[in-house]
Amino acid sequence: MTPKKKMNILLADDGSQHAKAALELVHNFPEQTHGRVLILRAFHSGQITAISEIEKSVEGTASKLAGRGFRVEKVIELSSPAELILRKAETKKPDLIVLGAKGLRSTVEILLGGVAQQVMEYAACPVLIVRAPYHGLRRILVVTDGSPTSVSAIRYIGKFPLPDNADVRVMHVLPPVQSPLLMEPHLGGWQTTYVVYPDIVAENKYLDKQVRKGEALLKRASNLILKQGILSTPLLVRGDAATEILDYVKTNQIDLIVAGSRGMGPFKSWLMGSVSRKLVHYAPCSVLIVKKHEKGVKLWK
Repeated sequence: MTPKKKMNILLADDGSQHAKAALELVHNFPEQTHGRVLILRAFHSGQITAISEIEKSVEGTASKLAGRGFRVEKVIELSSPAELILRKAETKKPDLIVLGAKGLRSTVEILLGGVAQQVMEYAACPVLIVRAPYHGLRRILVVTDGSPTSVSAIRYIGKFPLPDNADVRVMHVLPPVQSPLLMEPHLGGWQTTYVVYPDIVAENKYLDKQVRKGEALLKRASNLILKQGILSTPLLVRGDAATEILDYVKTNQIDLIVAGSRGMGPFKSWLMGSVSRKLVHYAPCSVLIVKKHEKGVKLWK
């Protein structure tokens, strides 16, 4: 695996179990990547009497990271947590935002807290949402559909501080097999008729073409990952994208999903695609969402 560069990280710390898992994850980053960490802790007016405890908690986080060689800066501020994170991210321009999936006040049944949702949607840089308990980053699943942001996610893997023994897998999901839809007029309205392909040969040719395209996409993705010194295993499946990815994650005990923020859907103005949003909400593991595609850079170069 190629040497990693030092990273500038923004770490949100609210003392929750998911924030503690985020701390453990950053603490375990390979030593050669240890750059700056900006620790953010927001508090509200009702917590002013507990400010000394908050300061003590943040100091503990800072000491733990400083002991690993990180250069640490702390910000404790009366503010909305999401507003503080996004404002500091805009000015500091970190390589990565790391935060827990849920805070201290989140309802148990809610899978993703409001702060994580807002940061995921509006931050311009990569966002790593960490779920407790943290057991290391052994199995990594990179999902790609060939879109610019999914290629950016693949490129970001070369910058991300994965452990040397990481098992990296790259997945592409083919669309479900669907029969063409034919609308025919009839007396009193329109009648919907589902028809199959002209024959089984034509259908197989169409499906085989999809498979070849998927395999070619996975080969390009694996080659791009290999150029960054990382071996990967290609996975081609068919079905609903979010469902197939989540089922695979649960069955194979994946520790981290890496995805672009927006796929090949038609709504280009949306900040987050529906598949990426579902992964962050429903995956039982941590999720890394990579946003921008660098302008002027060829996708598969």
